[in-house]
Amino acid sequence: MNALQAQHLPGKLRLIISLTSIETEDAKHNGDEMASFRAKLSDDFSFDFVDGFLSSGPAAGIDLFYPPPYHSFWNTLAVADVRKAHSWLRDLLERDGPYDGVMCFSQGCSLIASFCLYHQAETPNQPLPFKVAVFICGGVPLQVLEDVGIEVSQEAWDMNNKSSQALAEQASSDAILKSGLNRWTNANGTTTSGDMRPDLKDVFGLNFENMPKHLRIKIPTVHIYGNKDPRCPASLQLVHFSDPTLRKTYDHGGGHDVPRKTDVSESIARLVEWTALAATVLR
Repeated sequence: MNALQAQHLPGKLRLIISLTSIETEDAKHNGDEMASFRAKLSDDFSFDFVDGFLSSGPAAGIDLFYPPPYHSFWNTLAVADVRKAHSWLRDLLERDGPYDGVMCFSQGCSLIASFCLYHQAETPNQPLPFKVAVFICGGVPLQVLEDVGIEVSQEAWDMNNKSSQALAEQASSDAILKSGLNRWTNANGTTTSGDMRPDLKDVFGLNFENMPKHLRIKIPTVHIYGNKDPRCPASLQLVHFSDPTLRKTYDHGGGHDVPRKTDVSESIARLVEWTALAATVLR
């Protein structure tokens, strides 16, 4: 996990930013993809890096760039394994916090989003241990949704399985070597965004009109996704778990990654700064 901290001085913030998918030996490697937008942030922000706590195999394509060992938050998406990761996260926040916010990438989004949903389901009158969240290219596990009492349709499961398989194929070492950045297509097999604002009754199989309001994430959130990411549907589902009056969204136009184009880096940096402002207001 990669943590972002600002010096704890008057008017400045202390943020933890989790940029984790499946980790490499040195978690700083996982910050490489984020270097372009981090460079555009002020000196108020500094970064810590913390590995996932479980040994794991590499995520698809990771072994092309980084040697083992690799780490993860869980080896399966069984609810018991997800809850174990939450205990680890809670200990980390208590030991190294307090923090004003979190940022997550890929599996890190599943960790933080599921942590927030269980918090809302079980202790809705208690504040979260952070005030803002930034989600990049990730969603919430459907297993968790069912565990907190949300109906998950077969359509949602089919899309989840289809998009997960597509990600594994497109992120693989073979795909990288063969096609490079041209390997990314969304879950419908196209390279166009299509409808990024689906009907609330059917957000890729989830009905948000019937969603219990107390399960909404009630802190300011930013949702960054790529319309060519096979897992884009999961990112868009996660958007709708946040408070619509306290969220911002941004399509970076790429796949399951963070493009290093100048305009993308500038946009993401501004969104991170917005979370800092939001955290200040909520202090």
